[in-house]
Amino acid sequence: MGFRMHGCKQVPESVREVFFATLRSGVSPTAAATVAGVAGATGRKWARDAGYQTTKKHYGTRYSQEARDAFWTALRSGSSPTQAAVFAGVSEHTALRWVQQAGYVPRTPLAVVSDLDTASSPAGPMSFLERCRLEELLETGHSPARAAALLGRHRSTISRETRRGQTASGYRARVGQGSVEAHAKRPKPRKLDTNPVLLDQVVQRLKHRHSPEQIAGRLREEFPDDPEMWVSHETIYQSMYVQPRGACPAGQDRATHRPHSTKTTGPHPTGTGKLKGMVNISQRPAEADDRAIPGHWEGDLILGSTASGSAIGTMVERTTGFVVLLHLPADRTAATLAEAMSAKIPEIPEILRRSLTWDQGSEMALHTKITEATGLPIYFCDPHSPWQRGTNENTNGLLRQYFPKGTDLSFYGPGWLDEVAAELNARPRKRHNWRTPAEELNRLLSDPSTFVATTA
Repeated sequence: MGFRMHGCKQVPESVREVFFATLRSGVSPTAAATVAGVAGATGRKWARDAGYQTTKKHYGTRYSQEARDAFWTALRSGSSPTQAAVFAGVSEHTALRWVQQAGYVPRTPLAVVSDLDTASSPAGPMSFLERCRLEELLETGHSPARAAALLGRHRSTISRETRRGQTASGYRARVGQGSVEAHAKRPKPRKLDTNPVLLDQVVQRLKHRHSPEQIAGRLREEFPDDPEMWVSHETIYQSMYVQPRGACPAGQDRATHRPHSTKTTGPHPTGTGKLKGMVNISQRPAEADDRAIPGHWEGDLILGSTASGSAIGTMVERTTGFVVLLHLPADRTAATLAEAMSAKIPEIPEILRRSLTWDQGSEMALHTKITEATGLPIYFCDPHSPWQRGTNENTNGLLRQYFPKGTDLSFYGPGWLDEVAAELNARPRKRHNWRTPAEELNRLLSDPSTFVATTA
């Protein structure tokens, strides 16, 4: 029977009856409260309200040896001090005083020990339930070796645990558990909080819209011999999300999360249809499929607001992910795109102009003129098949971090576009072992074997 909190008014009438019956037997109000299972203060108040007059014989009551023996027997059998006091018919105050004077550490309540089905695996750390079971075994006379066998634990594990939870009254599960929790207290200082140099590296890269995973991978690449400069992406995420709202470095939220819009079927915004003289993707050189040889590109437009009719042309090299952006100053017509591509593509080394794959949008109506001006063969995807330009689709999603939907994209001039392309080309990529697209492109260009032509 547990004691109720002070001030609790939801007390059954049967509890009051037990209290007054016990009080009439000659014990003190405090002892009667213990038997009834209510707080001592509550019992004394009930007694006063009922007109009970406290007698001096209850001051310093000396309980019989039989009461003492009954109390200690119940306590050592696993009862709590309160339960043992009720069993022996003594007050809670007296029971607690006896326990304190004896220096006794009460056992873990049996109600906690009863459910042992959720104990942890013998291969892992000991759970609290296992510690309760260990306490029960030791209290019932089992040796540590036997307890280890019954628990499926190594003897040395049980030996360390008994030393950890030892008290003057024997092993106690609560003491052992408290010691373990104190040594593993959380939260521990985060690595970024104790390493300002590493923190600065992470913050600067977040400002450049690198994701936590890209940062973690790149730091290991740049500091292979300095573990102090390594950090997991989970640590970066945790450090970000404990910041007050709005306190993250600029661009950080956009770098760590990009909402994905749902694809819908329907016509291309700029119109689709069979373009004159188009060559289907099925006729593209087979070497483009496995990305082994660089120089094969994918392209598309990202559109601005409907009112502005603006757009930006995007081209992505399939092997490296290297990005080139096309400025369309006035509109997104075929003539404007052809002029922009004819000016930009010649800046690409000729050895990297092997093919370009585009969808069948009407903005490519002048594709033959583009090929004549640049020497770049152009192939077209099947209708409504964006997965045939998967690298470009993914890159366009990243570009929306810089160019939100519904805005006038003609505002961004050629210099601005070049800066955005340079920032994207400096992002580490997992598929390149955290090298950047620019670094990967330079690596491939410096290796003559990269462009060895394959023969049938």
